[in-house]
Amino acid sequence: MAKKFKYDVIHRWEKNPMITIDDIPFPCNTVFNAGCAKYNGQYILLLRVEDLTGRSVFALARSDDGYNFKLEPEPVMTPCQEEGCFKKYEQKGIEDPRITEIDGIFYIMYTAASSYGALLALAKTTDFKTFERVALVSEPENKDGVLFPEKINGKYARLDRPVAGGLGNIWLSYSDDLITWGHSRCVMTIRDDHWDSWRIGASTQPIRIDDGWLIIYHGVKEASGGPIYRLGAAVLDEKDPSKVLCRSAIPILSPREYYERVGDVNNVVFSCGAILEDDGQELKIYYGASDTSICVGTANVNELMQFCTIGEH
Repeated sequence: MAKKFKYDVIHRWEKNPMITIDDIPFPCNTVFNAGCAKYNGQYILLLRVEDLTGRSVFALARSDDGYNFKLEPEPVMTPCQEEGCFKKYEQKGIEDPRITEIDGIFYIMYTAASSYGALLALAKTTDFKTFERVALVSEPENKDGVLFPEKINGKYARLDRPVAGGLGNIWLSYSDDLITWGHSRCVMTIRDDHWDSWRIGASTQPIRIDDGWLIIYHGVKEASGGPIYRLGAAVLDEKDPSKVLCRSAIPILSPREYYERVGDVNNVVFSCGAILEDDGQELKIYYGASDTSICVGTANVNELMQFCTIGEH
């Protein structure tokens, strides 16, 4: 019998919010949205922190248990100051990092923000001490880029969220070199009568499970008081991720707690990363709450599957 949930499928950590501005060791306005990875037995978070100028930088945090994190004293990545294309297109900040490990290299796909709009950029690291920018990998307006952890049919693959006509859907693209992308097709669209009726975007790196590729995504609905950001889940076909095998009929996490409903941007839960534990069942999902703090929740993969509907695109 399916387990019943009163509110959300994702179980919030009882000590949320996990990281707030009080935990950041350098002056800043706020902290939110974190990419994540496991490296040398530790949990790694790459945090989006808004500095006092209003631009976003990346800070690094480490933990042995996935809940209690210690932050590095200074940002590990800031908007590029060296002359060139990165400086031009990162002048308003670097945002929403998502980390994927491929063959021992941790790739970070993030949003470069400037007066020209938002576009996707790629960096990499092997030790989370030094970070190297690779390339700008999209045109504006594009966000929510995330790499698959392995090649598909001999090519690198990514999900992203271009915006057209004010609406945003999830797309899939392929590349031979991680720099030039094409063969794009739409994977998932908004649903007019659902909680994800305005925009959707990939949140976490795709995670391989028995049924295919599990993704956590965010869905946005316009309300009279402003947009509401929630999280959902979907499973994509293992060999052809443009095929959606199933998709959340209901949100798996909605802004309900005070720290999720009130902040710099109200009514937001927004994830940039999740970690599947060694048992293959427990998923730790790290999410930003109201663009003001970092939180964590857990879910069982099988529980997520109970709320996915076959044939939803």
